[in-house]
Amino acid sequence: MGDKSTSGPPISSRVASIDALRGFDMMWICGADEVIHSLCSLIHHPVANALNTQFEHVDWVGFHFYDLIFPLFLFIVGVVLPFSITKRLEAGADRGDIYKHLVRRLFLLFFLGLIYNGLLKFQFHELRIPGVLQRIAICYFITALVMMKTGVRGQAVVAGSLLVVYWAVIKLVPVPGIGAGIITPAGNLSAFIDQHLIPRPFCCYVFGDNEGILSTIPAISTCLMGALAGHWLRSDRPQVRKALGLVIAGVASLVLGLTWGHWFPVIKNIWTSSFVLVAGGWSLLLLALFYWIIDIRGWRRWAFFFTVIGLNSITIYVLRSQFDFGTVANIFLQGFVNHIGCYRPLVWDTSVLAVEWLFLWFLYRQKIFLKV
Repeated sequence: MGDKSTSGPPISSRVASIDALRGFDMMWICGADEVIHSLCSLIHHPVANALNTQFEHVDWVGFHFYDLIFPLFLFIVGVVLPFSITKRLEAGADRGDIYKHLVRRLFLLFFLGLIYNGLLKFQFHELRIPGVLQRIAICYFITALVMMKTGVRGQAVVAGSLLVVYWAVIKLVPVPGIGAGIITPAGNLSAFIDQHLIPRPFCCYVFGDNEGILSTIPAISTCLMGALAGHWLRSDRPQVRKALGLVIAGVASLVLGLTWGHWFPVIKNIWTSSFVLVAGGWSLLLLALFYWIIDIRGWRRWAFFFTVIGLNSITIYVLRSQFDFGTVANIFLQGFVNHIGCYRPLVWDTSVLAVEWLFLWFLYRQKIFLKV
């Protein structure tokens, strides 16, 4: 955890929309999804039912809003890189120091991911090795290395190549006893590799791991797409043109992803190439929207709630796995919450989210940010 001397720069010196979008994304992980579920349970209407479904993961093929949460965060990790690494390279920073920083961040994020998975319980025989932060660590590290060695065009080539290679491997490499090109939960190559190479219990679906080995390859492309968007935002082009470019790229990515999905289905569990493009398209459109509203129009006050979360997103993600913020919420609600009938879930979920936000607001006021 950083202190006042290691805090990030003032919000005014940053691309404010990036912090706000990161906070918007993390808000759903912090419990806003439960607020939506509780709210929809009170509204007996087809629209509410449809909204409620969007905050659940698709079982296999398809795409819901909730399937965007993780790739959007990974995309934003990439967006930030040109504002840090590329900027340091242009300023003549020592490459050795940058490499040391990348390695340190890789191991620290991976370690925090293991803590999230229960490392501190010391039940090592049950410890899941893959995870969200672990995938972020690997994708961040490899994306940064690609940026250190190539220019913008090279990064685009690498991103596209990884998607094509992953598609070819899934389609052409046979799974023993099943065959090649089988994209079912039990028959796909990614699941087979996870089952035979990850020496720990699996998670999220019975046949493999959502953050498994092979599916990390296309996830790197998600991060690289964010890096390309970051380069675009750092350019000296007019702001309106930047926003328009993000929109055009987002629509193109969506069309390409949905088209490719006819041959290589959109599946989050194994992070298919079409899923990367669909999620990347929505991520680009959301970035364009936030950039236009916050950085171009200058309407920032409404985004303060998200910014507070976005500046300490890793902090709250890890702490939620170690501490029950409902304990604090219960101090204020206590017996009251048991006397409001069907509204109890909504009030409780909203209160827990509020406690988490107030904790992050305290860190924000003290200029304490997680520095990894």
